[in-house]
Amino acid sequence: MPHSHGNSSINDAMGALLAAFNCESGTLHVIASDGALHLRAASGIPASVLDIVRVVPVGKGMAGLAAQRKQAVSTCNLQTDCIGDIRLGAKATGLGGSVCVPLLSDTGEVVGILGVGCRAERVFTKDEEARLMVAGAALLQVSS
Repeated sequence: MPHSHGNSSINDAMGALLAAFNCESGTLHVIASDGALHLRAASGIPASVLDIVRVVPVGKGMAGLAAQRKQAVSTCNLQTDCIGDIRLGAKATGLGGSVCVPLLSDTGEVVGILGVGCRAERVFTKDEEARLMVAGAALLQVSS
């Protein structure tokens, strides 16, 4: 895939990933030198929410918890979830089933987080989470 100026290649790749997993929205965060998650790409996320998720501290929200735990964090419905992992900004997305998966380096360190969501209630399987981790790693390569 040719590397273009701007984010068109990453956005195209994000769109293809979302279509493959039957999701309406997604975010890709990378761990920056400050140790926080910085938004690299997003699709289907309202502007008001983008401002909230531009920089996410590790340990906060679904993406931050996935980074802290080095494992997937999911909910079958962002609108009704009350387990405490879900921040108010997440409810503003209007999404139902959502999952954030960690993207790990060869040494097992978290280098990024892929988050996807769909409008309907949905439970992501362990197989889907594993496939999302692979797809997210590929997406990370496109974005760098």
